[in-house]
Amino acid sequence: MVLRYSLTSYVIHVSLSDMQITYENLRAQAGVAEPFSWIDAAGTRLALSRRGAGAPVLCLHAIGHGGRDFEAFWKRMHDKGFEIVCLDWPGQGRNPDDATGAEASASRYAEILAGVIAAAFVLGDPPIVIGNSIGGAAAMIVAAKQPALIRALVLCNPGGLVAVDGFARTFCAAMSGFFRAGARGAIWFSPAFAIFYKTVLPGRPAREQRQRIIAAGRETAGVLAQAWASFGRAEADIRELLWRIDRPMLFAWAKGDRIVSWARNRPAVSRSSAKVQMFRGGHSAFMEDPDAFTAAFEAFARQLPER
Repeated sequence: MVLRYSLTSYVIHVSLSDMQITYENLRAQAGVAEPFSWIDAAGTRLALSRRGAGAPVLCLHAIGHGGRDFEAFWKRMHDKGFEIVCLDWPGQGRNPDDATGAEASASRYAEILAGVIAAAFVLGDPPIVIGNSIGGAAAMIVAAKQPALIRALVLCNPGGLVAVDGFARTFCAAMSGFFRAGARGAIWFSPAFAIFYKTVLPGRPAREQRQRIIAAGRETAGVLAQAWASFGRAEADIRELLWRIDRPMLFAWAKGDRIVSWARNRPAVSRSSAKVQMFRGGHSAFMEDPDAFTAAFEAFARQLPER
């Protein structure tokens, strides 16, 4: 089904405690599916959806996306003995901006992730975490620093595994500038963003979610600018943290990625104890190659040590 967006924003009504708040946005369409609940973690409020019952799996999306990225995955897995939990990062999907005023970065999202796990999961039964892009970087930070919070990692084209050299700083600054222009309302931004995202998520199975992400581009441009600026700082290099992780890891790499390329990331991954599997797609194997990804995830998850 091809989605068609009108110029009128979607109006989403949600009740927070005893207060009615209305969000007029397009980004909610890319966010977690209904029914969902709200939780507070690390000083901000987040939308969280749960499907199925069994071993918990927490899904973390890329910057500028939303929890609906994992729709194909949870539809395939929720009745196989897993509880699939998806969230929206601040300022994306159904969520308001980060209430603390903190800018988007892998380190900030790691703080949020640790808070989400503490608030939403049973102590002693940590989730398997699937992290894409910045979500994967946040998951690695938590796994290295607070390993008791994570049972295992499935890392989908994560950030943070290359040196922040002159090329990286220049590229990240250019990308941040592109998104700052979008946040300011540059008239050329929307068509340029659409072209860009067709290269990020070229896989046909991702088409509907890609269209939602593109439609919300002006609304997420500010948080995208923040995140891209953070990728160009020295602390974005978390290779040393990866090599400290003692949890089971699977890298599920979309081999067509032009930005987080396997060629540049292979040296860091090869020094870890992780398994690696390649998939079709440009950035998100679970969206772009869902059948193969689901089979790989299930095989990986079922061979984990007993909880």
